[in-house]
Amino acid sequence: MQPDNPKHMLRNWKTGLVFMFLSGLILLFIIAPLAGMFIKTPLAQYSETFTDTELMSSIRLTLLCSLAGVVVFGIAAVPLSYVLARKDFPGKGIITGIVDLPVVIPHSAAGIAILGIVSRGTVIGRAGEAAGIQFVGGIAGIVLAMAFVSIPFLINAARDGFESVPEKLEKAALNLGASPWRVFFTISLPLAKRHVLTGLTMMWARGLSEFGAVVIIAYYPMVTPVLIWERFASFGLSYARPAAAVFVAVCLLVFIAMRLIAGQTARKG
Repeated sequence: MQPDNPKHMLRNWKTGLVFMFLSGLILLFIIAPLAGMFIKTPLAQYSETFTDTELMSSIRLTLLCSLAGVVVFGIAAVPLSYVLARKDFPGKGIITGIVDLPVVIPHSAAGIAILGIVSRGTVIGRAGEAAGIQFVGGIAGIVLAMAFVSIPFLINAARDGFESVPEKLEKAALNLGASPWRVFFTISLPLAKRHVLTGLTMMWARGLSEFGAVVIIAYYPMVTPVLIWERFASFGLSYARPAAAVFVAVCLLVFIAMRLIAGQTARKG
């Protein structure tokens, strides 16, 4: 083997340095605002904020509503992901574009769109009232809004997972007499489990942060993003910052825990 060319080594070193510099800038761009928020919040305000019953109740509501959206809509989203990964049919590109629409459109517009089909004068709104479910100004509306804006994260992640599963394994099982249902639950889903769990986690996390769609459908009961905005609009930055810092800290801790649990579950699978 010939020794490495010094010019080649220098060029690689310069390229690596540029990449490290640009990567550092991006990481600083993400970390600096969050770090500044935590640093500028006095320690005394943290203890006061953790005893703020309104904020703690709001955080619990936000966590549970986002989780409910994942449970209710994730059941249907995973089969859709499998269909998009495995089947070719007319209009597939259109459906794929529709799936991504909630990410593209302004979330205030998403809230208005949802409001148009769940308000009291609509079929869904009247059906909900008959069943004792209140969408406008109710928890059901919050769950709907959170799920609407976050479900593309689950569908796209699960679709990538199913596409990574070798199709020949599924065909071999079918040829051996296994039913499509059994193939899905014993081969496709277990092999795509890591992607599905990641998608579920990202959907849940994205729902936590939703403001625009939620505030249009249900200002009350107040989820934490709406509460933070109200405190900022009414009392200013110094009053809203502690609530924002605590909410971000809680979300990060829960998100890290869910990612660790999802990773361990996928490894065991």
